[in-house]
Amino acid sequence: MTAITDTDDIRWMRHALALARSVMNTTTPNPRVGCVIVREGRVIGEGATQPPGGPHAEICALRDASARGESVAGATMYVTLEPCSHFGRTPPCVDAVVAAQPARVVVAMGDPNPQVNGRGLARLRAAGIAVSTNVCADEALEINAGFIARMSRGTPWAWVKMATSLDGRSALHNGVSQWITGQAARADGHAWRARSCIVLTGMGTILKDNPRLNVREVATTRAPRRAVVDAAFEIPEDAQLFESAQADGVETLIFTANTAAEHSDKAARLAQRNVRVITLPEAEGPRVDLPAMMRWLGSHDINEVHVEAGAGLGGALLSAGCIDELLVYLAPVLLGDAAAMLRLPLIEHLEHARRFEFADMVRVGADLRLRARDANRWNALRQAITCAEN
Repeated sequence: MTAITDTDDIRWMRHALALARSVMNTTTPNPRVGCVIVREGRVIGEGATQPPGGPHAEICALRDASARGESVAGATMYVTLEPCSHFGRTPPCVDAVVAAQPARVVVAMGDPNPQVNGRGLARLRAAGIAVSTNVCADEALEINAGFIARMSRGTPWAWVKMATSLDGRSALHNGVSQWITGQAARADGHAWRARSCIVLTGMGTILKDNPRLNVREVATTRAPRRAVVDAAFEIPEDAQLFESAQADGVETLIFTANTAAEHSDKAARLAQRNVRVITLPEAEGPRVDLPAMMRWLGSHDINEVHVEAGAGLGGALLSAGCIDELLVYLAPVLLGDAAAMLRLPLIEHLEHARRFEFADMVRVGADLRLRARDANRWNALRQAITCAEN
């Protein structure tokens, strides 16, 4: 048998990661997982997780191998997430893997789901299958940060998307903001909408822009839900996002602090249009309790939240500790004395500044896309996926 080297492991795991990326928009609330089965440097089966209720990546790869007339016995399987070991919508993948008798299974990262969390790896080892772990773990986490966040801390991974000038302005003094960035950047922003589970905005944006919040610039077979933070339950019933959400066949959520809202005639009318009104505890203001909203989303299988809102809600979410990542499109333009990206409290000392680390910088058309994330939160996810070696 050809010896498997570390370089081989990285090569084939990246093949599996590419398969996982091919289903970025379709697996939620399940993780995006890819699997490839290799013998003597040759792919004998591969697959990626299908939409909810469909087979997981390992099952797809095993079926692919069978369709090719290949036996998996003695081969090496590369999978981007620890095989599940519990009954959900589908039977445990690890049982099928054990039955196929590969000689070795290489796993990118562990699954902190309390129903898995090392049990899949233990089952493989108990069956006499060699297991290697933590191969390309950071790359695997990039694909599934939302799922890992929800499983390890109970809340989704949330980013706020902003378009800004070189001097950090998001709109002119009169509120005009379309368009600071170019078409390529706007299309890229729609790709981030498409991968998310829910697109979140606030009442200021609804009243100012009346957005649809749908995915228009990229092809997708699954539309994200829409959500609005609306403390007083003032949203107009003819808001465009209701119409676009109905066209996409997805639910709209209204988070409010108005205790009468859920049982009002307005809520009943909106319910006819697949709109759910959720009353959360009142924060100062009165305002919606934003951390409570994130916990609600996590408890309802939301992995990733894409925030497109004004400086007020964006700043409030950041101040409340609800934002993990900044997704910033930087245009090569100066706007002068205009609206800032985020409205944040005044600080007197630099040690009180909110600090992020750059995760990515990509040129998109004439603009730059910058990703910056909270290093402590990211490191907590890294810790959650680290597999204990046997």
